[in-house]
Amino acid sequence: MFEKSLLKGKRILVTGGGSGLGAAMGRRFVELGAELIVCGRRLELLEATAAQIRSEFGGRVGVVRCDVRDGAAVDAMMDKVWGDAPLDVLVNNAAATFIAQTEHLSFRAADAILAPTLHGAMYCTLAAGRRWIEAAHKGVVLSILSTSTITGRAFTVPSAMAKSAILAMTKSLAVEWGPRGIRTVAIAPGAFPTPGASGQLRPEGRDEGWSAKNPLGRVGEHGELADLASFLISDRAGYINGEMVVQDGGAHLRSSGAEDLLQWTDAQWQMQREARSKG
Repeated sequence: MFEKSLLKGKRILVTGGGSGLGAAMGRRFVELGAELIVCGRRLELLEATAAQIRSEFGGRVGVVRCDVRDGAAVDAMMDKVWGDAPLDVLVNNAAATFIAQTEHLSFRAADAILAPTLHGAMYCTLAAGRRWIEAAHKGVVLSILSTSTITGRAFTVPSAMAKSAILAMTKSLAVEWGPRGIRTVAIAPGAFPTPGASGQLRPEGRDEGWSAKNPLGRVGEHGELADLASFLISDRAGYINGEMVVQDGGAHLRSSGAEDLLQWTDAQWQMQREARSKG
């Protein structure tokens, strides 16, 4: 689909890049010639993912352990990354979410979602942008959001709030940083199942036929999202700025994706809270 050199010469940092969609995007970036750096909290997972990508495609794949919820840790990570060479692309992928009745959320539970999803993306974007501007170096920020930015979404309110805030950041910085040669773009994926997300968002008891309700009758494939991400961060998308591309098969045109939970009983919600507390 793409020339193998589409991302040649690009240094790309993917937050939450050790698994799921982050790893899928990273794999595709390296395949297209990029140098990849993945960050996350679990060093063992990051190293395993990096080793697998190197074995498949060769190339340079680095790892940095970082908790993006900590602004000082993010700044230290960026210093380490820039110590070798400037970064060219930041992919804000790290996030957290789970389903819950909003009135039952504790402050701590809400912060567990807002901290990596909103604060982490903001800290990483500010740290990268500051360095790009100081060095007069062009850059791209790609943020992975969700269609809750369009529809809202019951029972995942902190996540919907965080993703909507990052969309506002994307649009605002497109204007503020565009003249500096820095583009900000986003993707709103629909259902691209991963073990981590599925465990939090599709627990036992939810509608099993949900994927068939998509207008295309299926869920997304990780490679499809990786290809879109590769295009948006490439020079071929150099005139796209401040925009969010929806990739959900048209599902958001039909529903927000949370309507089935309106039918849950108090007993089902109690079971879900107990399961989450054990996890």
